[in-house]
Amino acid sequence: MIHRLALSFAALAGLLLAAGEALAHPHVWVTMKSELVYAADGSVTGVRHAWTFDDMFSTFATQGIESKKKGEFTREELKPLAEVNVTSLKEFDFFTYAKADGKKAEFNDPTADYYLEFANGMLTLNFVLPLKKAVKAKALLLDIYDPSYFVDFTFADKDPVALKGAPAACKLAVAKPNDPQGKQVGEGFFNSLSSPENYGAQFANKIAVTCP
Repeated sequence: MIHRLALSFAALAGLLLAAGEALAHPHVWVTMKSELVYAADGSVTGVRHAWTFDDMFSTFATQGIESKKKGEFTREELKPLAEVNVTSLKEFDFFTYAKADGKKAEFNDPTADYYLEFANGMLTLNFVLPLKKAVKAKALLLDIYDPSYFVDFTFADKDPVALKGAPAACKLAVAKPNDPQGKQVGEGFFNSLSSPENYGAQFANKIAVTCP
């Protein structure tokens, strides 16, 4: 099973297969920070993500990209790659799932100001995911995960989630998943599952905001 977050993800998986390596899930690791964005009336309008990819994927993804300085890339130089990633993410609902007072809240495509940064050998994808309809909710829940567990998402250790413009009485809680069996999960395991498409839900990173 090959899951594609972007064309470069698929190419990476193909390279591993060609090399005869035993594939295991996950294949790509992402460290993330998220920010819930509020309007002046206290409604949530969307979420801003900053996803930092592991150094192996970052190195592979930037191969062949021309840059003025060796080993460094500007936002402009990374713009085509950013577009590929954002376009591909749509197929997977941007791995972001929301419920407002128990009802599903849907997102629109990211705003046009998304971009990639390259620092310390790693790529970071920054984008804003707007809700189709701003919501005022007493309980807002967000799960961030890859259902097939091709990509492992982990909140940053420091300040992983922030509320921008939220009413002062709102409270934030963040829950990180347990390590999946403490190891990577072999490809044979996934092939043995009758329905592997939502395996990754048990490793979801959770954001909960409660407001009076």
